[in-house]
Amino acid sequence: MQNFRNYYLILGVPKDATADEIKKAYRRLARQLHPDVNPGDKSAEDRFKDINEAYDILSDLDKRAQYDQFSKFWKQKGFQGKQGVRLPNFKTWGNSKTTRKKPAEDVDFSDYSDFNKFLDQVLGRRREVRMATANDAAGVASSEPWSTASKKTSYVANSRPPRRDLDDREMRRETDDREMRRETDDREMRRETVDREMRREIVDREIRRDIADREMRREMRETVDREPRRDIEARLTLPLERAYSGGTERIRLEDGRAIEVNLPPAMVSGQRIRLRNQGIGGGDLYLKITVSPHSFFRLEMSDVCCELPLTPSEAVLGGDIEVPTLDGLVKMKLPPGVTSGKRLRLANKGYPTGNGDRGDQLVEIQVLIPKEISDEERELYQKLREVETFKPRQDLSV
Repeated sequence: MQNFRNYYLILGVPKDATADEIKKAYRRLARQLHPDVNPGDKSAEDRFKDINEAYDILSDLDKRAQYDQFSKFWKQKGFQGKQGVRLPNFKTWGNSKTTRKKPAEDVDFSDYSDFNKFLDQVLGRRREVRMATANDAAGVASSEPWSTASKKTSYVANSRPPRRDLDDREMRRETDDREMRRETDDREMRRETVDREMRREIVDREIRRDIADREMRREMRETVDREPRRDIEARLTLPLERAYSGGTERIRLEDGRAIEVNLPPAMVSGQRIRLRNQGIGGGDLYLKITVSPHSFFRLEMSDVCCELPLTPSEAVLGGDIEVPTLDGLVKMKLPPGVTSGKRLRLANKGYPTGNGDRGDQLVEIQVLIPKEISDEERELYQKLREVETFKPRQDLSV
């Protein structure tokens, strides 16, 4: 049989699929293959036409029954290669004056030369008009002895589809469109509902946070009302760099409270910082500062002292070297012939004072002798000993 199309395979459903399963499969494929979703895609457009044709047949019980009967007949042995041009008897099938539809069991499916002619009859589509010519005279004479070669013959199979069939198809399409639009609206409503729920959760969290803050403030006020006003003291130990720069520091008190304190710069050991209303019963909190010892810097009043190690060659030759300070590395001019214990001054690089001034940094020189040297260094030291003129033991009074 030419042009036969397996509508069940086109929709991707089994042959015993229910009407709901067929509808769901059609709607799923229609959303995927709709021309608006696939503009300019000819393949998708052809498949969209195929699934619409398949749904028109399988969604109607009578048409589906005729199609199933036709499929069984088409699969019979010897029928697939059968060719012919004889049309079925249309006097009773599709005639609105008699029965609207002809039962599938009363149809002779061998009357159809291909699948499209059968489909035209089921869907009520207009058939092609065939005009007999002189070349067809012999064939006409053999099938209709009373026809002449000049006779014009036309066949019209149910030239106008029954109005009820058209209305049914339109109603089904409109119903499917409404359901698809309703699903789209439902998705939008669900999305809006989720957005509202998320916004409500955010607002709820903010409200709970505000309530918790109010409760904490209320508890603090009640504590103040219950306990007498009393000042308290706490100790805070800071590294030198933190004491020099100051800034925000989070501390935890003995009563379990954690507070943030804005510390001033240039703090020194023994200094007391007053925090109002942070004591007991509305009293004050006094922080007693201790600056921990530093591994390189040492405070002497407003001066910062340090010991700077040098190599013998740096001590003899002098030159520019980098010295660490509380503000970072700075360059210092080292005089030649400097000895251990000598102090060099870096002005205004010390610790700030309370009146806006700043001390100096005192750099004490330490000349270090290497314990291990390379062969090349040893050779150079040997040459230096041979040519050096410095005699440190020449004037010993012994």
